[in-house]
Amino acid sequence: MEMIAIVIIVALIQFMGFSIAVGRARKKHGVSAPATTGNEEFERYFRIQQNTLEQLVIVIPLLAICGLFSDPLWAAVAGLVFVIGRQLYYFGYAKDPNRRSLGFGVGFFATVYLFAAGLVGVVQALA
Repeated sequence: MEMIAIVIIVALIQFMGFSIAVGRARKKHGVSAPATTGNEEFERYFRIQQNTLEQLVIVIPLLAICGLFSDPLWAAVAGLVFVIGRQLYYFGYAKDPNRRSLGFGVGFFATVYLFAAGLVGVVQALA
């Protein structure tokens, strides 16, 4: 489970970095809080942060479930694939929202793996 804890910490550090990027874009473009609109570049960074938060709510519990009931190493690998996907998503979306698909797909693949492996592991534990 130590590897999974490290992956969760890395994912949260990444999210903190995305949050810092939102703050910088807010300052750069004069979008005062609590506003979340007003400049397209700011809005892209804001959406990256919010979309990542939405995914973390799903991925972090799945990492724990998959790590407890399946193979912790593969759960950690899938978690790292998710983090890589989110970084690709960040780079693509920040440049052009139409370029976010690769990163989304990589992260989604990792999430589906965590879901499936976790579910199979829990079902096997019940048997």
